[in-house]
Formats: sequence, structure tokens, C-alpha cells
Amino acid sequence: MTTLRVNRRAADRIRAGHLWVYRSDVEGDVQAEAGSLVTVTDGRGPLGTALYSSASQIAGRVVSRTPELSREQYLEDVRQRIGAALQLRRELAPVDAENNAHRLIFSEADNLPGILADRYNDLVLLQLLTQGTAQDDVRQVVVEALRDGLAANKEPLTIWERPDPRIRELEQLAAPAPGPLFTTHDSVAPDGLSFRSVADETASQRLLAPVTTTFALNGLRFSYDASAGQKTGAFLDQRLNYAAAAAQVRASGRTKRALDVCTYQGGFALHLAQVCEVVTGVDASRAALETADRNLTLNPELRAATDWIEADAFELMRAYDAQGEKFDAIVLDPPAFAKSKRAAEGALRGYKELNLRAMKMLNAGGTLITNSCSHHVSLADFTEIVAAAAADAGRRVQLLETRAAAPDHPEVLTLAETRYLKCLICRVD
Repeated sequence: MTTLRVNRRAADRIRAGHLWVYRSDVEGDVQAEAGSLVTVTDGRGPLGTALYSSASQIAGRVVSRTPELSREQYLEDVRQRIGAALQLRRELAPVDAENNAHRLIFSEADNLPGILADRYNDLVLLQLLTQGTAQDDVRQVVVEALRDGLAANKEPLTIWERPDPRIRELEQLAAPAPGPLFTTHDSVAPDGLSFRSVADETASQRLLAPVTTTFALNGLRFSYDASAGQKTGAFLDQRLNYAAAAAQVRASGRTKRALDVCTYQGGFALHLAQVCEVVTGVDASRAALETADRNLTLNPELRAATDWIEADAFELMRAYDAQGEKFDAIVLDPPAFAKSKRAAEGALRGYKELNLRAMKMLNAGGTLITNSCSHHVSLADFTEIVAAAAADAGRRVQLLETRAAAPDHPEVLTLAETRYLKCLICRVD
């Protein structure tokens, strides 16, 4: 097996529980094939086995503390770890009529680097994100493990592979084959043949499997289309934060007018529509707002007058601030401003501006729900910048709740990257 020799800094990080080997940490030339297993070592001895990438700045992702792990052993570990991940979701995020969407596999957080899977009712979206996992043997093991864990009794299930385009480019991965990887969906092909598993069917038959579904979060209904949307779909990590935000707004007694900035497909907006009279959702993506509007029609019982605005968040907030607009609740849920450590300083300026303008627009006693999903911005830094915005706005801000991702997105204490989502719920006087 090829050896990936790393410097002492990387070795200390791995011994402390981290799983990544950055290319800048590698010493000497590497002769490994793209996606192969390599033994990670430093001058003190072997550290374990990693999946090697010839393209990414993350040259290795540790998959075992055992050196010289064989491919067969790795595949068996994948199978067992998926079983453990599914069992954890049964305990922490059980499927019921109120909630039937959650993350099934969370990459390093489930000790499955390079593998993500999200469930939306009867559809599962799979991402194989590295050269070592986007391979047929891994794909087969993952599909079999998901099938055995979710559809052992032929429960409705379709698995689609949908890699993140940006990561696919960075890892130099080929596009996945068209059609689903697996389905229990009964269908009739043009030639009259019925089928359940599509693994060996023609492309035209595979395309007959369902690509859309309706799923539930906290009792609200949302639409999902496997062929469209951002990343793998809705932001499932915010599930419990959606409910907490609505509960705090209701408790405040200030429920006339709410603003959801960067609403995407309407997650916070629709939850606030349960308790507010007027809700406005803002996003720069017309496609996202069209989905949000479809989601609104799926929930006719919502009490609020709800509308959508296609606009840049910063431009709209500046305009609203200048016009003296006032709200009882404001949600800020922007995309990750900091894609790297170098971008963190600029990200903090962006967070401060949005929070400053939101605080100036909130009525006394109103609720601010402010979020950051940039793992390069720590909770301490994010809280500090929100506090600085409060000082500049001249508002007294009480922190009611500090929240993170839902438990189906588990955090690993030795992997800071898994602690990415910060949600602060504040009362603004």
C-alpha cells in the first residue's frame, strides 16, 4: 500500500481526532492512484488509512486508525457504519407523520468521509463527494445498506445520486449515470415490463422512477424535486430551529409583521406564518421563491398573508432601513459568507451589516433569529459581531437561545467542521 507521509502538525491533528490531511501537510512525492487507500504516517509511525485525492486540497481523509486497511475491509466498515448511522437517526429523528425528512449520513460526523445522504419522505438523495467514494464498489455498498435499512419490507424508497457540482469539479469526478440507483416503485416500462429494482434496467426504464415527493417538517408540508434545487434540497439542519423561532415569536406577543431574509424555499417564513399576521420572504433566487410559493399552497391552513420578494438581501435591507420599515420578527439566514479562513473577515462585516439593519428595523420587544452556516466563523466570533451590531444600533438585545443543527447532523468534538451552524434567537428592546 502507498504511504502518505505527513508533517508533524498534521500528525498531531490526526492523533487529536481530526480526519483531514491537507495537501500542504504532505511531505515528498505521492505515487498513489486517485481514490485509492493509503497509509498515513509520520516520523513516529503509522496513523491510519485514508482515501487519497489527487485533485482536492484535502489530499487524504482518514477512514480508519488501522494502517494498511484493505479495500474489502474498508467496504465492510462502510456497510457497518451506515447501519450505525441509520440506527442513530431512528433514535434522534424518528420518522412520523410530523417529520419524515432528515439527514441519514453526515460524512465525517458518521465516520463516513465523502458520503452524504438526505431523506425526503420516500426519496433519498446521495452524494459521493470524493475520488475514493465516487466509485462503483462504494456506490453498491451504500445503496445496499440504505436499501436494507430503509426498505427491508419493500417500503416505498427511491435513491438518487446527486453530487454537488462545485465539489465534483474540485474532485474531478465524472457525472453520475442518469436515473436512480434503486427504487421499490412499481412502474411499467414502454415495452410493458414491470420492475422494482432499477439497478440493471435500461436508462429509459430508470427514468420512470419518481423524482418528486412531499415531505413533512414539524407538521408543515414541503415539496421536493430531485432534479432541481440547491445542494440536496431543503435545509434539514434548521428543522428544530424553525420550530423554536416560531415558538419564541409567539411568546413575544409581537406577531403582526415578519421578514425572512434569504428564505430559500420558505422554511422559516412558513413556520412564522403559523403565528404572524403578515410574512414576507426574500431571496435572490427566483427558482427558490417559486418552490417556496408551491410550499405555501401545500399548507392552506396557515394564517398569515404571505408574499415573496426576489431581491439581493443587502440591497433590500438598506432600502427598508432608509424607508423606516418596521417588523416584529426578522430572520437572517444567509448562505455561507466565508468559504475559507481568508474570507472570514469579510464575512463578519457582512453579518454585522445585516444584523445592524435588522435591529434598527425591529419594533421594541421584537424577535431576531440570526444564523451563520460558515464553519470558518466560530460561534464566539458570530456572537461577538451580533453584539457589536447591537451596540452600533443602540439597542438592548437579550440572547434567548443559542442553537445549532438538528441532531441528525451530529457534531464531533474533534472535528470543528461539523460545528458549522449557529442560530441565535434574540429579543430586541
